[in-house]
Amino acid sequence: MLTPTELLTPSEMLAMPEDAYMNQAQLAFFKHLLQQQLDTLQANMQQTSLHLHAHEETADPADRASREETHGLELRARERELKHIKTIQAALLRIAQGSYGYCEETGVAIGLARLIARPATRLCLEAQERHERRERQFNH
Repeated sequence: MLTPTELLTPSEMLAMPEDAYMNQAQLAFFKHLLQQQLDTLQANMQQTSLHLHAHEETADPADRASREETHGLELRARERELKHIKTIQAALLRIAQGSYGYCEETGVAIGLARLIARPATRLCLEAQERHERRERQFNH
């Protein structure tokens, strides 16, 4: 495994030839990036959990309502973070299995630029756009 100082930069990866797609150096870069995101999300979830468990009793109904609203927002944020943790873990599993970087729907390369922007993505841009169109069509 490469150390963080030995990892490629995004510009170095984008400058590589197409036949170098998902080589060991690129996989190491994405594995490191995904692991960093996972660590950050898990730390955030711990902080949120500690904050939610801190009970501050107040007699003022307005203060209590405000605190409950804040807790509701934190719970929704925590749910989103948990969902994102699962997508990151799935991406790390795809790296381990050798399928990372390829669209789950079409099998084509997702592309480095898209993966740099959204390292946990599992669909190429065209498949993602089709998926979003279907969602909009059936959710109206």
